[in-house]
Amino acid sequence: MKLTIQHLTKTYPNGTKAIDHLSMDIEKGMFGLLGPNGAGKSSLMRTIATLQQPDSGSITLGDINVLKDPKELRKLLGYLPQSFGVYSKISGEKLLDYFALLKGIASKKERSMMVQYVLELTNLYEVRKKHVSGYSGGMKQRFGIAQLLLNKPKLIIVDEPTAGLDPAERNRFLNVLREVGVENTVIFSTHIVEDVKELCSDMAVMNHGKIVLRCTPEEAIQQLDANIWIKDIDKNELTQAENQYAVLSSSFNADHSLKIRVYSEETLPGFQPTTPHLEDVYFIALNAPNILHKSHV
Repeated sequence: MKLTIQHLTKTYPNGTKAIDHLSMDIEKGMFGLLGPNGAGKSSLMRTIATLQQPDSGSITLGDINVLKDPKELRKLLGYLPQSFGVYSKISGEKLLDYFALLKGIASKKERSMMVQYVLELTNLYEVRKKHVSGYSGGMKQRFGIAQLLLNKPKLIIVDEPTAGLDPAERNRFLNVLREVGVENTVIFSTHIVEDVKELCSDMAVMNHGKIVLRCTPEEAIQQLDANIWIKDIDKNELTQAENQYAVLSSSFNADHSLKIRVYSEETLPGFQPTTPHLEDVYFIALNAPNILHKSHV
């Protein structure tokens, strides 16, 4: 089910333009929305989820006019915000049963079957009797996915879901999302490039309320083929290098020297060519988007 956003704008009372005439289509599958903190990602997610009204523009999901008929959208929506609050002294199983009842599943048998299904899908079945307050951060995030799946949503929005998770919890969470993304439209909003690289078949980069890049991760990386160069320098030479070259990133070597990654369409003496990464795409999209061929959105 395709999500279509046309000319969406949102300016807050303090003058912040969070969404700036944004348009794009999102098809079924895992869609990564990359951007730094403050780019407008959460504002866009909240608007799509009908938690706030835009100033202008339109959103449709299939035949549903989202802004004019939010109740119809909510029947098909699963939303996991950045902060997902849960009740403290109740088991995961009982809390999911309660959420299922709130979502209109009146049959106790049907609720039981659905709760068991989402617990197994999110790898929480073994801790279903444990109070949700005792769950780890990663378990709470997976519980968030479990509760949003209860109404069999067609559109799923997850906003910065892996922030603060340790590597093992992050991997478990991403594996759950991979499973969910097979049959649904999933918008995965994050500032962590690695999450999009591992998970998403389609993506966009958002900055200052605008889409500055829209393509697949593979297409974006291919655009930089033969244009990324590396060189080891002394850390005191970084400022000079930044003034001389289009430095994308730098990292320390074991000997405390710096390895810099540079964009150049021409051969750079003293540099070695290297394989481009999605991180390179991200830095260019934020700082010099004209380098990349921006696709139609």
